[in-house]
Amino acid sequence: MSAAAIEARGISVKFGAYEALAPLDVAIHPGSYVAVIGPNGSGKSTLLSAFLGVQAPTTGTVRLFGHAPQDAPASAIGYLPQLKTLDRSFPAIALELVVSGIRQSWPWRVRAAEREQAVAAMARTGVADLATRPIAALSGGQLQRVYLARSLVHRPKLLLLDEPGAGMDVAGEAGMYHLLEDYQRETGATVVMVTHDWEGARAHATHALLVNRGLVAYGPAAETAQPQALLELFGHAGHVGATHGGRENV
Repeated sequence: MSAAAIEARGISVKFGAYEALAPLDVAIHPGSYVAVIGPNGSGKSTLLSAFLGVQAPTTGTVRLFGHAPQDAPASAIGYLPQLKTLDRSFPAIALELVVSGIRQSWPWRVRAAEREQAVAAMARTGVADLATRPIAALSGGQLQRVYLARSLVHRPKLLLLDEPGAGMDVAGEAGMYHLLEDYQRETGATVVMVTHDWEGARAHATHALLVNRGLVAYGPAAETAQPQALLELFGHAGHVGATHGGRENV
C-alpha cells in the first residue's frame, strides 16, 4: 500500500499557553480532495502550516508521502497561503511571481523554459493575458488566480490551498472548483483546501475535515458535511449559492 499523502499523528500546536490546535490524528490518502471546514479561529490555517512544516507541531509527527515535511521534494507540493507576504508595491510582474514557484526564490531573470511553463499554468487559471501586468495593478481576484497558478506551476502531486476562492466573484469561484477537479483528474493529485464554503465542500470534495481547535470529524464529504454537523460547528447552517446550484437550502 502506498504511503498516505498526509499522515498526522498526535499533532498539536500551542502558542505559549494558548492551544491553537488540540492533539489530532488524520490520514489523507493519495487522490483525495479534502475540504477543511471550521469557523474563524478554529485552527484551519494552523493545521495546514503544521502539515507543511512551516509551523512545527508542539507534539506529534507529520509525514508527507512517508517523509518528514522538510524532506519532501519541494516540487511535489504546491501551496497557496491565505496571507500573502509579498509587498504589492514591489516592482514585479505577474509572470515573475508564478516563476518564483518553480525556483522557490525570486527570479531576477526568467529563462525561456520557465516562461513557457509559467504561461501554461497561468492559462490554466485564466490569467495568461496578465503575464506582463505589474502586481500592483492586479485586482484581488486576479492576484489570487496568479497565486493559484504559482501553486500549480510545477504540477505538484499535493496541493495545500488556504481559502483559494478569496477575492473571487461567484463565477470565478465556480471556475476555480472545476479547475481543481480537472487538475486532479489529469494528475491524480491530492488536494487539501481550507474553505468556509461548505456547499462547495459537499458538491466538489471527496472528503470533509471539520476542525474547531481540534478534530471534530473526518470522512466522506456527503456524509460528514451534513447540515446538523455544520449547525453545531458554526452555530448556524448555510445556504446554497449560485456557485453550486440545484440543491435545496439547508
